[in-house]
Amino acid sequence: MQISDNDGQYDVALDRFELMLKTNDILFFDADEFENITYYYLENGKMSKAKKAIKLGLEQHPHSINLRLFHVEVLIFENKLNDANELLESLQEIEPSNEEVYIQRACILSKKNKHTEAIDALLFALNHTADEADVHSLIAMEYMFLEDYEQAKIHFIKCLESDTDDYSSLYNVIYCFDFLEQPHQAILFLNKFLDKSPYSEVAWHQLGKQHVTLKQLEKALIAFDYAIISDDHFLGAYMEKGKVLEKLKRYQEAIDNYLITLELEDPTAFAYLHIGKCYDKLQQPELALQYFLKAANEDPLLDKVWNTLTDFYYKRKDFRKALYYINKAISIDEANVHYWKRFAHINKKLHFYEEAVKGFKKSLDLGNYELETWITRCDLLLELGEYELAKETLLQAKEFHPEAAEIYYRLSGVSFLINTPTEAYAYLKKATHIDAEYAFIMEELFPDVFKRQSIQNFLKSF
Repeated sequence: MQISDNDGQYDVALDRFELMLKTNDILFFDADEFENITYYYLENGKMSKAKKAIKLGLEQHPHSINLRLFHVEVLIFENKLNDANELLESLQEIEPSNEEVYIQRACILSKKNKHTEAIDALLFALNHTADEADVHSLIAMEYMFLEDYEQAKIHFIKCLESDTDDYSSLYNVIYCFDFLEQPHQAILFLNKFLDKSPYSEVAWHQLGKQHVTLKQLEKALIAFDYAIISDDHFLGAYMEKGKVLEKLKRYQEAIDNYLITLELEDPTAFAYLHIGKCYDKLQQPELALQYFLKAANEDPLLDKVWNTLTDFYYKRKDFRKALYYINKAISIDEANVHYWKRFAHINKKLHFYEEAVKGFKKSLDLGNYELETWITRCDLLLELGEYELAKETLLQAKEFHPEAAEIYYRLSGVSFLINTPTEAYAYLKKATHIDAEYAFIMEELFPDVFKRQSIQNFLKSF
């Protein structure tokens, strides 16, 4: 069901209908006019007016199949699926070969999560339609719901066989290849597609991204260049080309491509951020900082910008500024383990041990169970004289790293400090059995314990 090609008559009919709604006068329209008016309202999301057009249209043309099908569409939209199904039953008896009946039936079945049955209805519609591409697209989407990406891919490809400019289907085909982790097959498909449509900037762009997936960066550059030749205002191609040039350490060329994106459309924090990173690699910190701050100003809620500024100052040992910026990143994404670990390490550098302990604790709470996180938190607690808490931390760490000698040496040392020698010797024995060479931990962290003659004698035995 499409709008009539006679745009002039259609506009007049629409204006008359709008006037009728304002004046409450009842005017006569032929069935085609009602169908086009309804189609317009549905396409523009004006559901209330579409319902009025259908109601008035059916009063004047009660036998119009298309108006009744529009009524089905509205019922489905309002989730009145049983009513819609009953109406379709009556329409099927009148026109058993009308593909739109089966398309709408498929829509109802899909809403009920009966996707296999929906596909059967659409396959029937496929045998009675002049617009096979649209039906193939609907079938493909049903396969997507079933997570059968191989079949979905087949039907999206059939859409492209009918219309090479159907970029929606092209993106969906590539999505299927990506989901199935088939970059080689995607490249073969895109090369065949480009044989037929050599100036498809979208296909060249997608081809470049597939080569990036396979780390074929030089081939990716060629594909992005062809995308730009096909459309020299294609922002995405310049952006992807810039990212590849960064990976190839061709930083000035990457900058040049990112700058083009700033000319083509409104500036983005992403472009500013990557320009800054390139200048940083080129040992031009003033320009790098300038662009990092532009990125922060462009999108202050982009936590990656604040994290990058943290890295910038951390590398230059300006830990106070690094702390300021990591706090900014954390305020945006409090569940980011990496940010809390950076927070902890920066506070450690500044000798803010209590804050550092807090950062490592947060990292652990968020599921970062790396040995280094447990150990560093323990050592900070020892520095603060929190021996009981240090031991508690080590006992938890032991559950995740049962064969880590570093943990048992620390457990032994802290057990001596809190005067539980029996446990201390047991832990020390376990530690030396795992790795005797780590005994230096006792000397470094627990020098007074290490100097005891009993400890010296015990360690000599190993």
